[in-house]
Amino acid sequence: MNTTRRCFLKNAAGLTLLGVTGGSRLLAAALERSSYEASPKQLQGKRWAMLVDMRKCTAEGDCKLCLEACHGVHNVPEMGSPKEEIKWIWKEPCEHVFPEMVSPSMTEALRKRPTIVLCNHCDNPSCVRVCPTQATWKRPDGIVMMDMHRCIGCRYCIVACPYGSRSFNFRDPRPHIKKINESYPTRMRGVVEKCNFCEERLADGLLPACVEACKAKALQFGDLADRSSQVFSLVSATYQLRRRTNLGTEPQVYYLL
Repeated sequence: MNTTRRCFLKNAAGLTLLGVTGGSRLLAAALERSSYEASPKQLQGKRWAMLVDMRKCTAEGDCKLCLEACHGVHNVPEMGSPKEEIKWIWKEPCEHVFPEMVSPSMTEALRKRPTIVLCNHCDNPSCVRVCPTQATWKRPDGIVMMDMHRCIGCRYCIVACPYGSRSFNFRDPRPHIKKINESYPTRMRGVVEKCNFCEERLADGLLPACVEACKAKALQFGDLADRSSQVFSLVSATYQLRRRTNLGTEPQVYYLL
């Protein structure tokens, strides 16, 4: 058993004990902790956010470096069926990502422009509110987490998420992983999974895998609460969009189109 999986199991056992003896307050506090032990190099922030500059992204054509990096690091399987697809980061046509922008004056090229999508790590996440086991929760730094050991497969979070950012394992995903990354846990049938802003990499002082892999620098990641950060500068000085803000979820993935 590798160190990462041992850490997951240790936390799961600890949470079970807290549920019996420690009361709801201790349980809630435990759920706020990351599943990974932070190193001295840990990247720290008060509100992590992602910026997607689609002007730079489209310049690279049909590039999938960010998708391949994310899915490779996190053991995301290729199920071979659209109905059973597991995805943490992917691309959709702009008209699907921002349907409210579609108008007769919009060019066909803009409507069909491939647009990167992922979990929005909302400030007011609807998925967290509906989860009956607290398998999904929001950390103090804003990352919406997913604990596959606590997930009972009810899929309430999938229904509640307005962005389609969660996937369900209808089958055992492990036979469908091309090359298993031993440093990150694999999942099992019957659980939900999604992007975690690479919280395990942040704990080691590294940026998310998708950001690191993007040669066009179309992805920027940083602390939105830090006024000296590049993400804050770009978001505050440039006109940007967020997905379905009318729903009140306060998504923390920003787009420059």
